[in-house]
Amino acid sequence: MVRILAAVAAVGLLALLPSFTSGYVVYLANLLLTFTVLCLGLHIVIGEAGQFSLAHAAFYGIGIYVAGYCTTSLGLPFPLSMLIAGIAAALIGVVIGMLALRMRDIYLALATFAFGEAMQWVFLNWKDVTGGPNGFRIAPAQLFGWQIVTDKDAFHTVLVSAVLMLGLTIVISRARIGRSFRALRESEIAAQAMGIPVQRAKLSAFALSAFFAGVAGGMFTLFSTYIHPDSLGFSTTILVLTMVVVGGLGSIGGAVGGAIVFGLISELLRQAPSWQEIAYGLVLVIFMMYAPRGLFAFLGDLFRRKPAGSA
Repeated sequence: MVRILAAVAAVGLLALLPSFTSGYVVYLANLLLTFTVLCLGLHIVIGEAGQFSLAHAAFYGIGIYVAGYCTTSLGLPFPLSMLIAGIAAALIGVVIGMLALRMRDIYLALATFAFGEAMQWVFLNWKDVTGGPNGFRIAPAQLFGWQIVTDKDAFHTVLVSAVLMLGLTIVISRARIGRSFRALRESEIAAQAMGIPVQRAKLSAFALSAFFAGVAGGMFTLFSTYIHPDSLGFSTTILVLTMVVVGGLGSIGGAVGGAIVFGLISELLRQAPSWQEIAYGLVLVIFMMYAPRGLFAFLGDLFRRKPAGSA
């Protein structure tokens, strides 16, 4: 009950953010909320189901371009364009999930990495849809006849979307499908022996993860008017993977916390782009070696330790 009240209070305080902050701070909050949904999607496929995927940026890009096309060319309202973006990414996620039926571990990671690179090539060369190397201009979204133009206009819709996706993640985790994912993560053979449909669980994990990434792409189109394929490469996947691992692999709270903490760090490193990937890789290696359960579990253990010399 205390956690629920704290969460409600936090959302209430966040809702007041545009009233007393600048446009840049609101933009950053929109970006962090979008990263949060991205991380929740990666948490489902890696943290819950134990399927190592390196294609998350590709699904994110699919969501951005599909939602952007629905808004710009078809004039669809935002909720519908975001839903279509999520469904489109999920359908492709099912196709990629079929790889998981035949591949495991490093082979699955390499296959999904190849898909991500192939999708970036598509984003760069399908000029009629994506704008190619010139990028894609996104028209302002429409919400119940109201045009969303500024970051402050978009904030509350982005916040509500993020809260809904967080709630969906919690429901999935506590439902039977979530228990199936965790059984699959621990041992595929044992899960199959328990009667869990392993193939269906794998496909569901990839579909749900891709759906979350597609929705995050739709959220991005609310507060951004431009996207370039260079922003959807392997570095973005590594950034989101680092957020999930640093926050705590297998933890919903860790995924949210990692998105916020490391999202802020990545924004600070924006002025030094040549150092970004080095920093991400270094942080990822350090945490996997010394804090494999994530930053927040590490801090919790640190605070629970008794002072030296105490009884």
